[in-house]
Amino acid sequence: MRTILTAARLVTPLDELPNPVVVLEDGHIVSIASRSEASLPEGEVLDFPGATLAPAYFDVHIHGSAGHDIMEATPEALATIGRFLAGHGVGAYLATTVTAEVEPTLHSLSGLARLLSGPTSDAQPGARPVGIHLEGPFLSPHKRGAHPERLLQRPSVALLDRMWQAAEGHVRLLTIAPELPGADEVIARAVELGIRVSMGHSNATLAEAQRGVQAGAVSATHTFNAMRRFDHREPGIVGEVLTNRSLHAELICDGLHVDPVAVRIFWQMKGRERGILITDAMAAAGMPDGPYKLGELDVRVENGTALIEENTLAGSTLTLDRGVRNFSSFTGEDLAQIVPLATSNPATMIGLGDQLGELAPGRRADITVLSPSGEIQQTILGGVPQIRN
Repeated sequence: MRTILTAARLVTPLDELPNPVVVLEDGHIVSIASRSEASLPEGEVLDFPGATLAPAYFDVHIHGSAGHDIMEATPEALATIGRFLAGHGVGAYLATTVTAEVEPTLHSLSGLARLLSGPTSDAQPGARPVGIHLEGPFLSPHKRGAHPERLLQRPSVALLDRMWQAAEGHVRLLTIAPELPGADEVIARAVELGIRVSMGHSNATLAEAQRGVQAGAVSATHTFNAMRRFDHREPGIVGEVLTNRSLHAELICDGLHVDPVAVRIFWQMKGRERGILITDAMAAAGMPDGPYKLGELDVRVENGTALIEENTLAGSTLTLDRGVRNFSSFTGEDLAQIVPLATSNPATMIGLGDQLGELAPGRRADITVLSPSGEIQQTILGGVPQIRN
């Protein structure tokens, strides 16, 4: 069945189109044109006056939501998370682990692999997990955040290989502290396996961060958070992340993890081609305050803030649509400028730029419909409008 979408504008990574006419068929985009260039073809017309059509959002760093944790690795958990994310404009995500005991981690990775490679994974409603992000266990004990220190591991090619095998090759992103002994070898092995490497939970000096980049790191995990602080005599990892034009960099834009002034610095330094908005959300996203789990960790949520015993932040309850709106508000930029940070940039960084993050003929019809203020009016995945939360 043919479906025609009309709206006030359509945004792409580099440009925007006024008054678009987007034709969908068999779950894919058939054509995109402006009303000034094309008449409406036959089919069901979905008109969104005043709205913006954008690629569905892509969250490369999320631990859970809607009461479920990624490391449960069950069909119910991922289905519930996927439906919740679709209601917030997300079409794809990386299922992100947290530092845990080795055997339970391998068990979770094996479960995630079965779900990622299952025959119905692409047909079910909701956002799709398109790979795994390993956040840990190769992290600095000095910048561990909510990751339990006793479970952190020295970077090991052998352990990375065990996790890769358990995940059946579905690992797409690895967070690692580049200053740790053995990190260079692990980064090189990850690159050899096709895994993208992100520097994070790190106390690295500037020189150590630069060595991580030379070894193959391409991004930074939740910039500013769980990183050595910037100093004018030792800029540290933050100095490398902000000034290296080739590096992508994540940001949690909930107004809590990073001050709006730092958000504006991030925008000025990374821009619309290298900045990546993430949520780092855990099971409490979309849920009331109370006790939750982040992997094996007990987390309490108070006034929407996720904390562990020593009042350390433990992920967030942010949704990506809220993060996009916050970023627009903090920087004063139009949504069209911000959208690439939640769509094409993460897709490019992870090596999926030919599949995600752009609206173009032949692409899968994963589309987010935004109100003028950035609220989600509708999410269309595989050409199918999703049920709102």
